Amino acid sequence: MTQTPTAHTSAQDRTRAEISVPAQHPMVTVLGSGDSLLRVIEKAFPAADIHVRGNEISAVGDPAEVALIQRVFDEMMLVLRTGQPMTEDAVERSIAMLKASDNGTSDGPETPAEVLTQNILSSRGRTIRPKTLNQKRYVDAIDKHTIVFGIGPAGTGKTYLAMAKAVQALQSKQVNRIILTRPAVEAGERLGFLPGTLYEKIDPYLRPLYDALHDMLDPDSIPRLMAAGTIEVAPLAYMRGRTLNDAFIILDEAQNTSPEQMKMFLTRLGFDSKIVITGDVTQVDLPGGTKSGLRQVQDILEGVEDVHFSRLSSQDVVRHKLVGRIVDAYEKYDSHQGTENGAHQGGRGRTGAKGSKGK
Repeated sequence: MTQTPTAHTSAQDRTRAEISVPAQHPMVTVLGSGDSLLRVIEKAFPAADIHVRGNEISAVGDPAEVALIQRVFDEMMLVLRTGQPMTEDAVERSIAMLKASDNGTSDGPETPAEVLTQNILSSRGRTIRPKTLNQKRYVDAIDKHTIVFGIGPAGTGKTYLAMAKAVQALQSKQVNRIILTRPAVEAGERLGFLPGTLYEKIDPYLRPLYDALHDMLDPDSIPRLMAAGTIEVAPLAYMRGRTLNDAFIILDEAQNTSPEQMKMFLTRLGFDSKIVITGDVTQVDLPGGTKSGLRQVQDILEGVEDVHFSRLSSQDVVRHKLVGRIVDAYEKYDSHQGTENGAHQGGRGRTGAKGSKGK
């Protein structure tokens, strides 16, 4: 993309910038179908006037806003050069990152293009990649550290990205097997009343982990890999007494571990293994009075070498936009009502059930 020098207009020191889109990029990839991407930018900068003529885009407005608009289009072009299309969500996230960087609230040098073009895994024509700055840092931390905690609300990609890194490690022969586990705590329902064997009762509880595997591997290969022990999906209780070498181990729903279970799991770590622990401390399904091992471990292991805590927020939710607003609304309610997880502090309330697909 080429840009003409920014010119100042006389009306209240407004600035005008001309942005030229190279011919190799069709304007529909920059503006979106029906100008959907352009509308996202216009909504983010309502005081600026943005006009398009041919492959020329002009922006007139406050100098700081015009400079940001130029940077937005620059980042979009960098992403488009990789062959990856821009979406409305990607443009919104790019604008949010650039605004945070501009007002000094960003705590790192990463650019939107660096975040949006980091590929983790490609499967059946679909690429899995981080979509937010915190997700990128979470993925980078998994590369750098032996034990990583991914803590945040539902929909922030905690488990899904960890699963993608596990499959990547298996395919690149960094590990010999993947172990996926969850504490068998019932989120408001009673598994004991379900029909069938113990395995058939546990299977629905572990289903979200199977679903993520199906997104990342050839479904026909999964039964073969599980039969060979290359992939193991089991309740946390099955980990007791084991030492796990040459493995990528993921503990999901870790907020539902007791302190004793968390210590037991962490001490399963063997040679050439990596552990990722994910959970949401705002949705604990443990019986009243039982302390969450995920809450306690943050006080115990914070600052320990080769252990990293990645914390995600409602801003990192990659589900429907409304999910992020729901998370914020519940946090606001809890802070105003003096409650924790919907129960009065000091009480014995329980949380509701929690879905986890795509966490």
